[in-house]
Order: sequence, then C-alpha cells, then structure tokens
Amino acid sequence: MDTKRRIFEQRGTLIGMVHVQALPGTPYAVDSLDVVVERAVRDARCLVDAGFEALIVENMHDRPYLRGAVGPEIVSALTRVTLAVRDVAQRVPLGVQVLAGANEAALAVALAASADFVRVEGFVFASVADEGLLDEAAAGKLLRYRRAIGGDHLAVFADVKKKHSAHALTADVPLDETARAAFFCGADGVIVTGVATGSAADPDDLAAVRKAVGDAPVLVGSGVTPANASDFVAASDGLIIGSSTKQHGDWRRDVDPDRAKDLVTAVQAARRA
Repeated sequence: MDTKRRIFEQRGTLIGMVHVQALPGTPYAVDSLDVVVERAVRDARCLVDAGFEALIVENMHDRPYLRGAVGPEIVSALTRVTLAVRDVAQRVPLGVQVLAGANEAALAVALAASADFVRVEGFVFASVADEGLLDEAAAGKLLRYRRAIGGDHLAVFADVKKKHSAHALTADVPLDETARAAFFCGADGVIVTGVATGSAADPDDLAAVRKAVGDAPVLVGSGVTPANASDFVAASDGLIIGSSTKQHGDWRRDVDPDRAKDLVTAVQAARRA
C-alpha cells in the first residue's frame, strides 16, 4: 500500500486534532454524549474551514488513561463521534487515536466510521509512560487484528519514542533505528514528537529519521506553531497539530478559528519557500 500517495498529497500536510471531550465513564466526563458530539463536530468544521487537510479524532480528555485497552463504552461513543466528524469532513482524510495505546480499539473505530488511518503507540520496543510500563510491542498483534477485521486499507502511523514517556529501556537504540524497526514491523508511517503535548519536536531528530527511512511517510506529532512551521514542512509528510489551534494555545479549550488560519498561512508560506 502506498499510503503516502493515497493520504498525503504534499509535504507538511496539515492534520488537525479533534480532542474529544471526556467520554462516558471517565473521571472528567460531565457532558452528555450529544454535547460531546456537537463540540467535536464544531472543532472539526473550524479546522476544515481554516484549510486543514486531514483530521484525527482522539479521546484526549479521558485522562488518566488506561494502559493498552478501553471499555466498550469508549469504543461505541468514539465511533459515534467519529461518524459525526466524518459527515462534516468528507473531503479530507480522517484518522483515529485511542489513548493510551488502545490500538486495536482505534482500528475498530476507524473501520466502523470509514476513517483512513490510525495513530498508534507502543508499536515497537518498550517504554515507561504515564500509564505504566508499555512492555509488549503492539505490531505483531495489531497487524494480525487489522487483517482479521478486514482493515488492511487502514494505514497505521506509529509514534517512535513517544512523548510523555521514559525511554531508558531503549537508550541504546537511537531514534532513527527505532523508525527503521517500525517500518520493518509493518508501520505505514512514523511520527516524531517532542517530550510532551505542545512541545516541539527536534528538527535534527526529524532530519535523522528522514535520512534513515528515505521517502517513507514521516510525520511530526507535536509542537508545531506558526513560528516554527518552516522548520518541519520540507522534511515531513504531515504535521499533526492540536494545542496551537486552540484558544490561548491550551489543548483543553476549543479550536480558535483565527489560530487555525494562522497555522495554515504559515505552512503555505513554508511550502512556497
């Protein structure tokens, strides 16, 4: 599958995060599911209207996250949200991520909601995250599950040395080698991030991964702003942007249409340059 050609038409494809409000049963859930859906749709529409070229639906507000799996109430609720987002964003590619590392759930939601790709954690190697030890690489089981449910058309984009994690267990495995391993194990693309939500990736890290994997899809997963967009556009296939589109740059808030448009303007200028 040539996922780069199918999903990303140009360098630095703008991928907006739809941070879904806390879903039923999670500690910070306060809104009805109807309201959760309405807010997600509003954010998705703002991003697409601003010029974003792809979206990812994510259960960001379900913190603290479970490790590696979620209940059926999350899968069903997030499927409803993703279907609603799909309706208002029909012309752009759509992805799903289920935190933390609930990668099979993400595939199930993506398949049911006619999405195009998933973002996954823990695809290769082990790490220690907020949720605890992620000690079982997901690649083997996840790709078998994708085949079993008839989801081979869904691209898998894997975080490498993901944010909010300690990587002492793999300190002797450099980032570029981790990226090579992800592709060896069947990832359709890799994602380079900073150390936390809203923290910029290191352009040198991006360059090292790009050199290691050639023309395979490489995305930037955090910290892109209008001020630094030019550091990432040329070397990336996609820019996953959340916090910078939000009111006051705070991931917990709604999308700010003006901030979203500023990002589009900056990325377009970087492409021209």
